[in-house]
Amino acid sequence: MKVEIGQRRLELVEGDITEMDTDAIVNAANAQLVLGGGVAGAIRRKGGPKIQAECNAIGGTFVGGAVITTGGDLKARHVIHAVGPRLGEGDEEAKLRNATLNSLKVADENGLESIAFPAISTGIFGFPIGRCAEIMLRTVIDYLRGETGLRRVVFCLYGKDSYDVFARQLNQEDVG
Repeated sequence: MKVEIGQRRLELVEGDITEMDTDAIVNAANAQLVLGGGVAGAIRRKGGPKIQAECNAIGGTFVGGAVITTGGDLKARHVIHAVGPRLGEGDEEAKLRNATLNSLKVADENGLESIAFPAISTGIFGFPIGRCAEIMLRTVIDYLRGETGLRRVVFCLYGKDSYDVFARQLNQEDVG
């Protein structure tokens, strides 16, 4: 599914984010930047040890924050590590919005034109996917309406159920 926002494109795809050929992919990270399970584990396995080594050098970031490393052996040249909230920790919606927004800002600060996001915080962090879709899509749409060098933002969703939730939400959004 694709929509145009000005001269920019927002896309939804079902698939494996580690296979995305974008300037950057977003890792649903933990605050310590340890590439353990889920999306992070897949990035570690396919991207190689260089990504974790760079994360170790950075040392971590706050919930809602985002930092960048190289993409190691991935198709994407960079990984942006965004720390989403754990359900129940408080102020989760603002933290998820900030993780999304800070990822977009890091992409712009590094001159990137394309970025692929997963559904941040919906795995082991337990955030409801419907609310995630609403927050992340609204944040990206608003950002793409402003001043940005980004030309393409992709939500790469693992599984048909996740894709369908994001597609339903995108159909409800005002992207005109």
